[in-house]
Amino acid sequence: MSTLNPTKKVSRRQELRQDTVVTFYARAWEFVDRNRTIVLGAAAVVVLVVAALIGYAVYQQRQQAKAVAEMAGAVQAYEQGRYREALDGTAGYVGLLAIIDRYGGTEAGNLARFYAANAFFQLGEYDQALELFRDFEKEDNLIGASAVAGEAAVYEQRGEHERAARLYRRAAGMVRSEQVAADYLFDAARAYEAAGDYGAAREVYREIKDRYGDTPAARNVDVDLARVETLLKRARGT
Repeated sequence: MSTLNPTKKVSRRQELRQDTVVTFYARAWEFVDRNRTIVLGAAAVVVLVVAALIGYAVYQQRQQAKAVAEMAGAVQAYEQGRYREALDGTAGYVGLLAIIDRYGGTEAGNLARFYAANAFFQLGEYDQALELFRDFEKEDNLIGASAVAGEAAVYEQRGEHERAARLYRRAAGMVRSEQVAADYLFDAARAYEAAGDYGAAREVYREIKDRYGDTPAARNVDVDLARVETLLKRARGT
């Protein structure tokens, strides 16, 4: 008896599939052969792009390391309340503004924007503070929310309370900490009151009470609600 397996019958569908595959590869090789210069050029472009990306990543890492090292003195001055010195630097260290100029594309340079914005705010130079708060690349975390709240504080200083309130509410939605979120909501409610929008203020106070009742911001929220209810009735003439 023969030990060979019997030949399997190939269906018409399989034949067509095989023909399609063979035809595809044949046409692909024909295209490569006819357009060898183009194909090789495209491959070279890909190699160059990959090399450029790797080179840029290495460059960014080096720039980041330099920025971190150079901004240490400015951050220390900032934390000690020497805001002007932190911004401009001294003979002994580079200021925050120079860090932004040199390393603005790095994470450290971005953080320098945040410090500089706060420094300008503390100095009462609100236009410069607002510009840097806006330029700061924000994520949904504590520092990103703080930058948005910084924008809100500038508008509050300008008397643009409605705009400030909206930004404070946005900041509240960017953090996981219930206490921080409640504090920002309280700032929003205060700004709405200052804008005369007592209905919006009541809504925010109720949100603090319902969602963050165990936080310090909710300690006197019933008093706040009673006050805005009275103000709302007066505004409506009832």
